[in-house]
Amino acid sequence: MKLNNPEARIFIPDATVTDEALRRITHLGIGAHQDDLEFMAIHGILTCYHNEKEWFGGITCTNGAGSSRIGPYAQFTDEQMQAVRRTEQEAAATIGHYSAMVQLDYPSCAVKSPNDPSLKDDLKRLLQVTHPRVVYTHNLADKHDTHLGVAIAALEAMRELPADQRPEAVYGCEIWRSLDWMPDEDKVVQDVSAHENLAAALNGVFDSQIAGGKRYDLATLGRRRANATFFASHDTDRSQMLTFAMDLTPLVADPSLNIVDFVTVYIQKLEAQVRSALTKRLGIS
Repeated sequence: MKLNNPEARIFIPDATVTDEALRRITHLGIGAHQDDLEFMAIHGILTCYHNEKEWFGGITCTNGAGSSRIGPYAQFTDEQMQAVRRTEQEAAATIGHYSAMVQLDYPSCAVKSPNDPSLKDDLKRLLQVTHPRVVYTHNLADKHDTHLGVAIAALEAMRELPADQRPEAVYGCEIWRSLDWMPDEDKVVQDVSAHENLAAALNGVFDSQIAGGKRYDLATLGRRRANATFFASHDTDRSQMLTFAMDLTPLVADPSLNIVDFVTVYIQKLEAQVRSALTKRLGIS
């Protein structure tokens, strides 16, 4: 597998031959940072866990050099932090029984650059080899610039594939912006109630972030529980944990669609719903 960055590496938890491990992937997560996949693509991880016919594979695009760090990690250099984060991500891949874990090791500046095609080209190569049925990446309203850079590169890579090689479903998932603002009829609602212990273990692997100053483990599980409870105001809870996603499949199926317009339509629908509810309650015609 020839990738642009010589520091990129592919980890196979069960030591299967690399080509075979990549080809058997049915659900692929494409995330910006180490831990993003475990937070946003848990639906795919759980779907494939101990499943002989379906396999989850992960791609992490950045090297982790910009991680926050306090406490035991306060004095770590960027190089030391990168090594720790790579090890943590491989540990998560082992716990989650991933088919393969690819770490592309790009600096965030390269991922955010609209003029550097390296990441897009690498993702295209990996998509051609893996040919996944389902792809999970960041949502297009995410407020983290690096997340947006990864999502756009992933979409561009999938759009360049021949139509018969594109995934059947592409989901933009929650991290640095929840998707509770989307109209309910437009949300992709994913029940992730099963294997809560596995989800907690996957979140907890990333000690460099948790002990380093960010309680992502608690926040992620809290968001999933909040989604389940606040999803329907007049029904009892039908699930213990839910994740929401934006359906990006139309953007891949039809590369002529405008990405900006595709996202802002949801915002306009929310505005229309809020205006309608307020004007009704205020008796404004």
